[in-house]
Amino acid sequence: MEPAVLTGTHYMTGDEACAEGALAAGCLFFGGYPITPATEVAERMAERLPGVGGVFIQMEDEIAAMASIAGASCAGVKSMTSTSGPGFSLMMENLGLAIVTETPCVVVNVQRAGPSTGLPTQGAQGDMYQARWGSHGHYEIIALAPASAQDIFYQTIRAFNLSEKYRTPVLVMTDEVIGHMSERVVIPRAEEITVFNRPRAKGRKDRFKPFEPGPLGVPPMAIAGEGYNIHVTGLTHDERGYPVMSVDCQREMMARLIGKIQNNLDDIIEVEGYLLDDAEIVLISYGVSARTSRAAADEAREMGCKVGFLRLATVWPFPEKHIRELAQRVKGFITVEINFGQIHREVERAVQGKAPCFLAGHCGGTVISPDAVLDIIRREF
Repeated sequence: MEPAVLTGTHYMTGDEACAEGALAAGCLFFGGYPITPATEVAERMAERLPGVGGVFIQMEDEIAAMASIAGASCAGVKSMTSTSGPGFSLMMENLGLAIVTETPCVVVNVQRAGPSTGLPTQGAQGDMYQARWGSHGHYEIIALAPASAQDIFYQTIRAFNLSEKYRTPVLVMTDEVIGHMSERVVIPRAEEITVFNRPRAKGRKDRFKPFEPGPLGVPPMAIAGEGYNIHVTGLTHDERGYPVMSVDCQREMMARLIGKIQNNLDDIIEVEGYLLDDAEIVLISYGVSARTSRAAADEAREMGCKVGFLRLATVWPFPEKHIRELAQRVKGFITVEINFGQIHREVERAVQGKAPCFLAGHCGGTVISPDAVLDIIRREF
């Protein structure tokens, strides 16, 4: 058997680092379909999984890929898929199924410029609203946004840990630039990596209620084949998992599905501040655009402008509390993202008119340059 954790210093792409993070988290199943610029994640998993006792399957399409990882998870195996925009669209129905059945799994979206086929080999961040509301109905989702190859290694581990802890799909919203950029990645020893496993069923198997909430509002999970009395459905269901077509049952089920995320925001949301203590202008960004923002903050300081930077490592649930607190004392915000303002609109909502908000964004294909951010600072402040 090969080691799941390749301890040491490596030079690898973000896609490869993503796969290594999944293996370090204990992922043993990957079901996917090739798509630029995410194929390298699948290729790395196809190469590595058999050596660590795992399984790789190339499915017939992304619909089947999403279904396969949900099924593997129900069988007790940590599972993942990777895709890009068009494939992400196809996964939305089964993503909703995994949410309502509380099936932990990880979906990696290496974003490219769209819509439709768009620019397959060039980066963008245009799927951020789709990540939040792509499936139908109201629900909560966790979406992380790594900013480097090193970061995607750790954020993929964190995605698995959050998925297992809260029994929900977790999204890793990376982009073509991070996915294809080769960088130094340091992988620690296995014993230095924190790995969380789902709460497991206990007690009498004939009286088990598969959706009876435990700590944090999360029900313990029985594994198919263990003999527990389980029933899993996409329909509105009670604690036994049985369909109940009533408004009261819908209300109770949704309150718990939403509550297990909203009641644990401090554990789920992760942000990184830079030069914020005395900042008068705050740049807000995520993913590859966070690198632009950090550089712009440094250059603005050299110009004598008190600019700070808030990186959203977690984009969903949205870190509105952190932004609302900053809005009490700063002169303005600039959101930096490779789209026409998807997260910028969330920033405006959180700021609630207490400070002006501006967007440094475009349609995709190239990163946002620090000069584009500095131009806004000079023009508006």
